[in-house]
Amino acid sequence: MLFLKYLDDLEKDKQTAAELSGRSYSKIIDEEFQWSNWAAPKLENGKIDHNALTGDDLADFVNVKLFPYLKKFKANADNANTIEYKIGEIFSELKNRIQSGYNLREVVNLIDELRFRTHAEKHEMSHLYEGKIKNMGNAGRNGGEYYTPRPLIKTTVKVVNPQIGNTIYDGAVGSAGFLVEAFEYLNKSKKLSTKDSETLQKNTFYGKEKKSLAYIIGIMNMILHGVEAPNIIHTNTLAENLADIQEKDRYDIVLANPPFGGKERAEVQQNFPIKTGETAFLFLQHFIKILKAGGKAGIVIKNTFLSNTDNASVALRKELLSSCNLHTVLDLPSGT
Repeated sequence: MLFLKYLDDLEKDKQTAAELSGRSYSKIIDEEFQWSNWAAPKLENGKIDHNALTGDDLADFVNVKLFPYLKKFKANADNANTIEYKIGEIFSELKNRIQSGYNLREVVNLIDELRFRTHAEKHEMSHLYEGKIKNMGNAGRNGGEYYTPRPLIKTTVKVVNPQIGNTIYDGAVGSAGFLVEAFEYLNKSKKLSTKDSETLQKNTFYGKEKKSLAYIIGIMNMILHGVEAPNIIHTNTLAENLADIQEKDRYDIVLANPPFGGKERAEVQQNFPIKTGETAFLFLQHFIKILKAGGKAGIVIKNTFLSNTDNASVALRKELLSSCNLHTVLDLPSGT
């Protein structure tokens, strides 16, 4: 619901900008499905019309009309690098969990009071969204497992110091915290030209995510932070054979917090020269291979990596030392 309200405000901003420059603007969302028509039709005094959909009528509209309509965006989009395509991907993965139309009406009324028009409002809303992801983890629910603490991300991005024109990659994207923070960092780094802004939107941030929930959380998080068509792919990164990675596939910067403690199947391990079932160690091999010569990486690793004596750990440390110019390794305790 937050995302749909954000899209409505985004459309209003785009229409205003077009009118000020003397251009016409065709809205992404058809009139019947625009927030101001189905969710919050207004009276002249600005209050929601008491005839607005509620109860079973509202639930049926959302489940039978709205979500199927938004899912079709994926098939109808010109290409994958558009906000229309991403909207379609998001709603292809989502289901309405609020069964009561009366409860849904209460939620919609509350969300309609929020505004996402100014930079400060959008910034506050994106923090609210990430806070909800974090709280999901604190409550023992899935979602939080894809969240990396913001202070750790900020520090990592600051040390790596990305620049406009760099390509930035996260192969375990989760809620896209690293890509979002890198976007924020580059936006503040200097006064951006129109070309710089277009580069940030289309040719800077790339990611891959295996799990469906994390995938849609990551896409929405990036859109809510201002990247309209994130280059995030729904795939298992570790299913790619390292031998198939070519120069054109490599990136200037890798930023990631790969999952620890996972176990990959034997056939997946065959994609890597150092055989191990530990997910994080497989990701490290992937990141070494996919980083351009002279590139930089900021990767969170578990605190036992530097002291483990098993064959895979020893071999991987040697590989890191031979492949990378390591300036700093921070061995932080678990949970830091």
